[in-house]
Amino acid sequence: MAVPLFITSGDLIADRRYDLARAYAADGDLAAAADLFAQAVELRPGFASAWFALGEARAALGDRDGARAAFEKAQSADPEDRHGAALHLARLGGTDPATAALHGYVRTLFDQYAPRFDRALEDLSYAAPALLREAVTAHGRRFGSMLDLGCGTGLAGAAFRPHVDWLVGVDLSPKMIEEARRKGLYDKLAVADIARFLQEQGDAAFHLVIAADVFAYVADLADVCVAVAPVLAPGGLFGFTVETHDGQGAIVGPKMRYAHSEQFIRDAIADAGLTLLELTRASTRTESRIPVPGLLVVVRR
Repeated sequence: MAVPLFITSGDLIADRRYDLARAYAADGDLAAAADLFAQAVELRPGFASAWFALGEARAALGDRDGARAAFEKAQSADPEDRHGAALHLARLGGTDPATAALHGYVRTLFDQYAPRFDRALEDLSYAAPALLREAVTAHGRRFGSMLDLGCGTGLAGAAFRPHVDWLVGVDLSPKMIEEARRKGLYDKLAVADIARFLQEQGDAAFHLVIAADVFAYVADLADVCVAVAPVLAPGGLFGFTVETHDGQGAIVGPKMRYAHSEQFIRDAIADAGLTLLELTRASTRTESRIPVPGLLVVVRR
């Protein structure tokens, strides 16, 4: 996706240790890389990028305890957690996945990714907007107002624009919103956390809410379902996609994206007082040309 985030330590020698360690890691010598990352954080204990890279190297070497310790240091050094240490800690069993606060990481990741986002998703055979449009329009062809959660560059907006009169998009990444604005698809765009944005909307404000491939970065989507329910007009629809797994609850997958079990989704919908219309297996993207297991969901208020 994006190149590894680098936040300078402010010390030329520590930064050079980090760069050399990255070169060793790229060549497959993880032990040497870990040693150099450790030297870098010894020189500058607040060097978040080096702590994070040390955590990655230790995890790859099988040192789970050492990796957890390094990721915890990375979090402490950068309270915004722009590297996403919380995801790695959740995957290593250091924290409950549902407690991971990812705002800083997601904003930084997609600000980096925005200029090449559309092209990259083409390479991944990304199909979430088209699949959602087909599923949603089976229950109605025209909608007065639509909210696109995590709208990104506007791929879902483009798919649904012919079917809605008023289109609103919200995303955490300012750079993604800039790309969406250039397309001229939306009547309103906002940079905001989706949960907070939903809380600020009036009751029955939207006839349709869409979240295309958004919940890969949201652990507990039950809270989102609860927040979506009141902003839907009576009879309004909520369509979304998730990556899935055959276990229980929400987990962090090998690509550092959340996957949600089918039962987790069913429980979230029921707890929000929404009515399930469709829940089907559907892959919205590929990884290494292999379809990623997913679910496509449509519910009604």
